[in-house]
Amino acid sequence: MNVKQDVEQQQHSDHSSDQYPQPPPQRRPRGFAAAAAAAGGSGKGRKEREKEKERTKLRERHRRAITSRMLTGLRQYGNFLLPARADMNDVLAALAREAGWIVEADGTTYRPSSVTAPLTVAAPPPPPPPPHTQLAPFPVRSIESPLSANSLKNSSMKASLDSQASLLRIDESLSPASLDSVVVAERDTRGEKYANASPINSPECVEADQLMRESAEGEGDFAGTPYIPVYVMLPTSIVNSYCQLVDVEATRQELRHLKSLNVDGVVVDCWWGIVEGWSPHKYEWSGYRDLFNIIREFELKLQVVMAFHECGGNASGEIPISLPKWVLEIGKDNQDIFFTDREGRRNTECLSWGIDKERVLKGRTGIEVCFDFMRSFRMEFNDLFEEGFITAVEIGLGASGELKYPSHPERIGWRYPGIGEFQCYDKYMQQNLRRAAKLRGHSFWARGPDNAGHYNSRPHETGFFCDRGDYDGYYGRFFLHWYAQTLIDHADQVLSLANLAFEGTQVIIKIPAVYWWYKTSSHAAELTAGFYNPTNQDGYSPIFDMLKKHSAAMKFVCYGPQHSAQESDEALADLEGLSWQVMNSAWDRSLAVAAHGTLPCHDRETFIRIIENAKPRNDPDRRHLSFFTYQQLTSVFMEREMCFSELDNFIKCMHGRLSAVEGG
Repeated sequence: MNVKQDVEQQQHSDHSSDQYPQPPPQRRPRGFAAAAAAAGGSGKGRKEREKEKERTKLRERHRRAITSRMLTGLRQYGNFLLPARADMNDVLAALAREAGWIVEADGTTYRPSSVTAPLTVAAPPPPPPPPHTQLAPFPVRSIESPLSANSLKNSSMKASLDSQASLLRIDESLSPASLDSVVVAERDTRGEKYANASPINSPECVEADQLMRESAEGEGDFAGTPYIPVYVMLPTSIVNSYCQLVDVEATRQELRHLKSLNVDGVVVDCWWGIVEGWSPHKYEWSGYRDLFNIIREFELKLQVVMAFHECGGNASGEIPISLPKWVLEIGKDNQDIFFTDREGRRNTECLSWGIDKERVLKGRTGIEVCFDFMRSFRMEFNDLFEEGFITAVEIGLGASGELKYPSHPERIGWRYPGIGEFQCYDKYMQQNLRRAAKLRGHSFWARGPDNAGHYNSRPHETGFFCDRGDYDGYYGRFFLHWYAQTLIDHADQVLSLANLAFEGTQVIIKIPAVYWWYKTSSHAAELTAGFYNPTNQDGYSPIFDMLKKHSAAMKFVCYGPQHSAQESDEALADLEGLSWQVMNSAWDRSLAVAAHGTLPCHDRETFIRIIENAKPRNDPDRRHLSFFTYQQLTSVFMEREMCFSELDNFIKCMHGRLSAVEGG
């Protein structure tokens, strides 16, 4: 019966289809027809698609923010040596190794065959000092955790889950403006979450804290550690503006002090404004010849600095040394040879990189005057190079002799922690920008940002540097890439000629520490200084790739903690995070890394901190600084017997000859 009904229903459906034939399937419109169909539809679908794109972008940014905070937590609280731009493979490998597993280079993961019971963590080395302790100028993480494995895993996992929970509970119907409020609310509670999740505050940390105090006696044991040469900067006033040695006896006395401390050598600035100060192509080296002969008498090594900037603008107590007088005369008629801000204010601290290929300096370009100066020095002191007395040459590439734009000039009114201003408004830099914009196909991008604030603005006060600001838009990315690439191109050209002039001698480049606003998404102070290093970019890798091409060493210039903890918190500063990124990025490219401390370090605790970070005990690759440059010693310092003793112990520890730092 059921079969009969099925047959009748099938026949009935066949008759119905004959009476009402189905229309043939419609073909999907293509080409112009598709465009016409889309244009004929309502604009509602298009708006929905645009909103969905915005929501997708925001979700991706939140995802990157979660990843960034997880990596920060692992580095800060777990002491994991993760790369500067780590991915999840690096994280999984680090966690697996921490748990006792073996991870091969190809990703093969397995337990050690000899392990039959759960691994236990041995007593670790002393953890870092409390937060109130002064930070070293160049901190580097160790890979061993000062905590037990269980407390580390529990606290790190809790912090990660808390961060994900607060960020992932987002309603898809929220507008971008509503999402801003979610991000602000999450940021306000972030500090509290990290404080609660920190292993330092956990009950499980009591035993580790006791071990730290018990092992504090051995923290100064540096016998047998790698030998790190120590150099001391000589004062700039040692040679006057006529290139004459000022006080021979005082110079001998200071060098005698340094020799008694077993300093390896000294660093001397050779100023372009003194040597070629009065007429082009006329170089006067007599004062430096006299100085070098005295240094050689004390059998100290010598590093020289090719100083193409002026001195005395930002540093107190220094004699003013300007650019050559004939260059300043040219600048009176053509002020565009100097860096210029948006308001048209000129900065005479150094020449604009816009004239690197412009013959505006008595028939020479900016690059040519640098090469002529370096070549003259090599010819004048070739005998000192031949005998190995001059061990390295440092090339000044920008303001303060560092590779950076003069974007934070105190003479024009900048004060910490202002974001600074872009220095690209002289006519030569503007011509370069127009060429780059035309090549990019968007000539209307040939302009500087008009919403980047002023020297003392905060990032959130500007439309360019604020969260989700124009710095991360199409125009912003184009401009910042051009701005940073101009810096790299300048260094590349100068170093090419420096290697010709100083063939066979180590060349050194100084990189500054622009650490304020490092905890923001834009890193505004770094952007204006020429380092394209926001949270979604690695601004130092391209620079270090260029330095590796020229076999140049990197000297990290750290100004140290000059500001109070409250000022640093308000500026969202992170000296430790920046130092970790810069130094590890350079080491990853096998660059020789040195450091320059600009603040006097007179206490034992700070000295030990510097030494421990100069040659990390637990670095699996045994990496350490190539040398350390100490800021020039003042007469007040030399008169203090206690400070003299501490410096003596510091140098012995850097040399690896002191078993324990003597108490002060």
